[in-house]
Amino acid sequence: MATVQEEYRKIQTSGKRPIPGQSLSNDPENPAPFEKAPVFTSVHAASEYLWESFIEPETYVNLMQTISEGVPLMDIAQMILFAEFQKGSWNPDLMLMLFEPVAYMLMALAERLDLDIVIYEGEDEDAEAEADVLGVKFEESKIEDMKKAARAGRVPEGTLTNKMKAELEQLPELPSLMAKVPVEEEEPALQPPSLMSSPIPAGV
Repeated sequence: MATVQEEYRKIQTSGKRPIPGQSLSNDPENPAPFEKAPVFTSVHAASEYLWESFIEPETYVNLMQTISEGVPLMDIAQMILFAEFQKGSWNPDLMLMLFEPVAYMLMALAERLDLDIVIYEGEDEDAEAEADVLGVKFEESKIEDMKKAARAGRVPEGTLTNKMKAELEQLPELPSLMAKVPVEEEEPALQPPSLMSSPIPAGV
């Protein structure tokens, strides 16, 4: 299974991004999802929608496995938010506004399982580095706040609604949850006959 980072790099290098002026030549009768009015126009409503998707059993397991493998929260947030933007869930402005709450929601889920959290790629090598969010530098002060929250083991007050907090406490432990998620089993490869086995009689 490809990691979130691999999927995001695939999007960046696919060459399928629009060229300048392309929208002027698109068929107005068949606009792309992101050319229509967005589904969400407020951070609150969009955050609630994302949270409900994060705590779906299969999505929750995949997210926690990805974080446990050391994939940075900002990379995961980029992948999720950009995919939803392409579906027409929100416009670019709201997408950028959602990065901070999404990162904190992921942090809250990971902290419940005591997972080690990486905020952005390269944070261990350069303490002064800033996270790059779809080509836009994320504010250094916000990155520092996230680091402090991760070190303290709790997200800032007000990040999660009371409903989110209640649902967070009710989430099952990951091992029991993973047991309920179907895993496709590969068929065992055919083993070549042993050279030491008895020869098969002719005519059998």
